[in-house]
Amino acid sequence: MVKVTSKNKNKNSHIFIILIFIVIASVFFSGCADSDSNTGEASLLNDSEEAGGNMSSAKDGNLRAVMIFGPDESLDPGYKWVGWYVREAGIYETLFAYDADMNLVPELAESYESLNDTAWQINLRSDVKFHDGTPFNAEAVVFSINRVLDPDNTRHTEYDFIESVSAKDDMTVIIRTKEPYAPTIASLSDPLISIVSPEAEDLTHKPVGTGPFKFENYEEGLRLSVLRNEDYWGGDVKLESATIDYVSDPLTRSLKLQADDCDLVRGIPATESGIINENPDLEVLSKETLRLCFMYVNTNKEPLDDLRVRQALNYAINRDQVVSAALEGEGVTAKGVFPSTLPWSANEKLEGYDYSPEKAKEMLSEAGITDTDGDGWLEYEGKPFELTIRTYEKRAELKPTAEVIASHFGKIGIKTEVIVLETGALSADTSDGNYDLSLYAWGVAPAGDPDYFLSYHFESSGEQAGWTGYSNSEVDEWIKEARESTSPEERQEYYDLIQARVLADSPEIFVFYYTELDGINKRVKGYEIYPNEISFITKDIYIEE
Repeated sequence: MVKVTSKNKNKNSHIFIILIFIVIASVFFSGCADSDSNTGEASLLNDSEEAGGNMSSAKDGNLRAVMIFGPDESLDPGYKWVGWYVREAGIYETLFAYDADMNLVPELAESYESLNDTAWQINLRSDVKFHDGTPFNAEAVVFSINRVLDPDNTRHTEYDFIESVSAKDDMTVIIRTKEPYAPTIASLSDPLISIVSPEAEDLTHKPVGTGPFKFENYEEGLRLSVLRNEDYWGGDVKLESATIDYVSDPLTRSLKLQADDCDLVRGIPATESGIINENPDLEVLSKETLRLCFMYVNTNKEPLDDLRVRQALNYAINRDQVVSAALEGEGVTAKGVFPSTLPWSANEKLEGYDYSPEKAKEMLSEAGITDTDGDGWLEYEGKPFELTIRTYEKRAELKPTAEVIASHFGKIGIKTEVIVLETGALSADTSDGNYDLSLYAWGVAPAGDPDYFLSYHFESSGEQAGWTGYSNSEVDEWIKEARESTSPEERQEYYDLIQARVLADSPEIFVFYYTELDGINKRVKGYEIYPNEISFITKDIYIEE
């Protein structure tokens, strides 16, 4: 829990205005809250005994939640990144999942075993039904995975390691891979491979899963409503219903909580946490996540193709100040790719880049970047050495982060412009090589395994490696060996080497790890933050009357 005290006049005025709004809203809109309240989520390895108990009035609540991102035209979990959103709403589940402590646990699977280097047997739960009454079985799993393997699926290449998936019997599935692939089981926690009802007629508009909540209604881009699944295999679902509103503006999200327009908000801006915590009915919960803020570096462009220049930029950044100024202290400075909360992290073995403007200027000078005319700004090959940092709008903290970094570069003589773009435009510029530095935020291990991020970003054939132009044959070999090894200790050794090498090579500049800030009304009970950000509302949440 975040505790921030703020007593200045402006903030008190802010609270006073909110209180007036609440009074007016309570007079004119009493009763609206319940009709607009609904949200649910999937729990992980929940025993019926643990859930147990009768449905009391305290458990018949309607939850009103607010999130940043949501689906657009489709609710199909196999379409792009929609799986995340419908998983967060409690509609769908996967064979395996991660709990709030990032332990991989069975969900719709009961267990698994490795038959050989390229074959896995998945044993399924026998007590599960889809929301439409269709039995959950091996046929449904084969159907769901094959939907993702279909060449027409835009993300099918992420699972091209799978040779085949077949039903051994009604409750047993065999997955064969083309080569030994250690992350196979972890990859089955990806919401992309949510298990869908093979009898569903329109998954685009009417999702049918096995989760604790059933689909009720969707207003495109605005609101998703769900109802309790009375026949949930995991036991008692405590909420009656839930709605998730999608609000991109961070201040609006915060004000909705303060005005009692909602019960739970993901992504409270750090600047608002003190105001919220001063309200005795509200609080801000915090937890470090697996999301990394970093910059792609265009190594195809001079002089960023010079290792000394990339390392100099690293030394020029005061990461402590970035976290303090752009995040109000609500973040963790990054040393390497993975935060220390991920077991695969090598941070304790890495030195990282200390803030050293003197070292940065020295390395730039060695690379031929100096102030030749004495005006305080650096030149390269007779021209001003200037950089642009591109970033996108949807994450409010990215623009101030870019601005703080630009100020650090300015202190060593690099003129730096910050350009904020729509997400699609930024991706197009970055993939086309039309950039110097691009500031992004990625979840580095949504499936809990390092291979996902490392393969995409640092393997020569990886899509994001193509954005930076990075290629290192030794790193390629280490990634391959780690991917194929069945020994966790051996894999860790390879990942330690990879993390150290990419930190030194600096095709990307790691800035900070996110701390998620969620605002909650204290009448909401049973809510937890999941570091991988995939689970949001579980069967255990309820409204205390």
